[in-house]
Amino acid sequence: MTSIYAHRGSTGPSIRENTIAAFQRAAELGADGVELDVRRTADGVLVVHHDQEVGGVGLVSRCNRRALPAWVPSLEESIAACADAGLAVNVEVKSEDHGPSYDPAERCATDAAIVCAGAAVKDGLVVSSFSLSALVAMRKVSARLALAWLVEPPFTAPKAWRRDAVGALSLQAVHPCDALVGLGLVAHAHQDNLAVRVWTVDDPIRIAELARLGVDAVITNDVAVARRALAGL
Repeated sequence: MTSIYAHRGSTGPSIRENTIAAFQRAAELGADGVELDVRRTADGVLVVHHDQEVGGVGLVSRCNRRALPAWVPSLEESIAACADAGLAVNVEVKSEDHGPSYDPAERCATDAAIVCAGAAVKDGLVVSSFSLSALVAMRKVSARLALAWLVEPPFTAPKAWRRDAVGALSLQAVHPCDALVGLGLVAHAHQDNLAVRVWTVDDPIRIAELARLGVDAVITNDVAVARRALAGL
């Protein structure tokens, strides 16, 4: 069965993405889980925000927690809210490889792994990243933490995830962008005991097609549309 993850929660006229309200709204709409993004502030607090910068405030990595708006939740608060709502959680660790938010020590990844390894989420928690160095840092923290590699073109499957460096991570899943996904990728991933969660898919016809291919989850901006698409199968 294909699960539905709300991309940064579910937004609305008065609901911002990546907020507690967005996660609660996703649950109300029937999502199975949420995808959220984590960054680290200058004073070492993990907060949930997608972009490097909070508009009108500045770079998350250069702001102290108290300088950020109240609607920007901490990672701990977000995980707790999702758990209370019965949602699975996909925590994406943001890790730039250059620029003002570059974190060569992977402090965000390490701290996020510590928090996530100790979290109690009944329906499951996975930590994902495009950055292999971030995934390596998280694996050093916990051998049991479920890790997923986010991938986009150019990408060759399954050769890429069978590289020695990737194999040593003991990945739980691969999270490809929709453009990469066909029967071959799904079949190879499942053969290698990797779950497949696809981002970001809003078209109901494509959502149904992905479900028929056997993907484990779709990450979508429209939970209601995804729910109707899957109900029609």
